Amino acid sequence: MTTSLSCDALKASLACGLLGFPLTDFAADDSFAAQPFGDRVRFLGAQGCAALFVASAAGEFFSLTRDEYAALIETAVAARPEGVPVLGAAGGSTRDAIEQIRLAERAGADGILLLPPYLAEVSQDGLFAHISAICRSTSLGVIVYSRANGRVRPPTLAKLADQCPNLIALKDGVGDAEDLWTMRTALSGRLVFLNGMPTAEIYAPSYRAMGVPTYSSAVYNFAPSAAMAFFNAVQAGDAALTDEMMRAFFLPYGRIRSRQPGYAVSIVKAGVDIAGRSAGRVRPPLSSLTSEEYDELAPLIGALQTFEKASYVVIK
Repeated sequence: MTTSLSCDALKASLACGLLGFPLTDFAADDSFAAQPFGDRVRFLGAQGCAALFVASAAGEFFSLTRDEYAALIETAVAARPEGVPVLGAAGGSTRDAIEQIRLAERAGADGILLLPPYLAEVSQDGLFAHISAICRSTSLGVIVYSRANGRVRPPTLAKLADQCPNLIALKDGVGDAEDLWTMRTALSGRLVFLNGMPTAEIYAPSYRAMGVPTYSSAVYNFAPSAAMAFFNAVQAGDAALTDEMMRAFFLPYGRIRSRQPGYAVSIVKAGVDIAGRSAGRVRPPLSSLTSEEYDELAPLIGALQTFEKASYVVIK
């Protein structure tokens, strides 16, 4: 039976490298495709990432059935290379999230990424009650994804950090520099802080300057070597290379991603198609890129792949 990492060991992994967020593979009939997904986890896990987050937003968590979610976590845990942590997602209502965590625990996951509550607008008191109940329900390390209606403000995070020993990290998808500075300077010894902005590479130099070097990369799905080269260049302070990669790929890629809601996932599925590692189509309510947008994306990925051999000794 797989033994999950301790909270301290998981924190150490999250603090030191690029984070991968594998897509979920769907077959032509829209069913979960376990074998291709296992192959994807094996491939991405061998490319140098610090951890793999499965069944997350990039993995279309919102469209998975209970049985698919369980099968996906089990497949990922069985396929991951030795030493690469696998984390599952949880979301929806408090009770739904706790049920998902039970499935992840049984499958041998190492931790949980807690997504924002479904739909409802919530107060900070309500968000505290939700997160603390989830932390109490498990011994796994919990990462809170602060964004949208699940935005965690500094006083709430401080109270959670004090009362929830297995809360190990905050993934920031808000981009409020003042809040992030406030939280990190107060809690950096207690929590790991992660850059979780859409196309996080665009924000990576700024986040690193705020003491948040680690980020989640969706681009890692279709260009893992180039994504690692960019990550290492940011850590090494190579502004010339990061600027060049921004101009050649990340900024025009971000403009395509921003055209439609949900394209943050759809553009990655298009990217793996172009790179020859298709994961199938996105499920509704997401929509796929148009054929014209595919044609626009393809040369950008070609340009990105020219950077794959760039490498640096990471400065920590």
